[in-house]
Amino acid sequence: MKIYLASASPRRREILSALGVRFEVVRSDADESSDEKDPGRLTELLAKRKAEGALIENGEDALVIACDTVVFAEGEILGKPQNAKDAERMLRLLSGKTHSVVSGICLKYGGRTVTAHEATYVKFCEMSDSDIALCMRDGEPMDKAGAYAIQGTASLFIEGIEGDYFNVVGLPTHLLFKTAKNELSLDLL
Repeated sequence: MKIYLASASPRRREILSALGVRFEVVRSDADESSDEKDPGRLTELLAKRKAEGALIENGEDALVIACDTVVFAEGEILGKPQNAKDAERMLRLLSGKTHSVVSGICLKYGGRTVTAHEATYVKFCEMSDSDIALCMRDGEPMDKAGAYAIQGTASLFIEGIEGDYFNVVGLPTHLLFKTAKNELSLDLL
C-alpha cells in the first residue's frame, strides 16, 4: 500500500518519518476558507478538502492522510497569523490562559473517507512584552496556528499540557493510528 501525506508541513513529515511510516508528500489544491465556527468541525472539513485535493495518480491503491490544526482561545479560532502584528495579538491572547489545540484528520482509502478530530489543552504563563518579543525574534510564529510552536521558543512559557503533545506539534499520532486501525483496518507501520 502506498501512503501519501497531503501536507506541506515539515513538522508532519518529521513526525511520520520518526515513527517509521513510509510515505510520499503530495500537494493538495484545497480551498482552506470556511465560515465554520466549531474548531473540531472546521479542522475535519479542511483536512477532508486537503485529502480530496491531493494530487495523486488515479486508480492507485493508496492511503491519503491529511490534517489541519487550529488554536481555539477565548472563543476565537486562531490559524496562522497574517502578519507580525497579528502574531503578537495572538500571543497576548494566549498569555496567562489555557487554550485548546484542535487537529482534524482525514484518511482516504479504498473508496472510503474517514474524518476525526482531537483537542489538547495548553496552559501559558503570563508573558511580558519582552517575552512576546523573544517569541517573535526569529519569525517562528509566522507559519504556525496560534503563532507558536510548542517545540520552539514558546516552550519557555508553557506551564502545562493535557493531551497528545504531537497534536500540538501538528499531527495527532494516537488519533491517526487508532482511526486507521479501527475504521479502515490498516496498520500504518
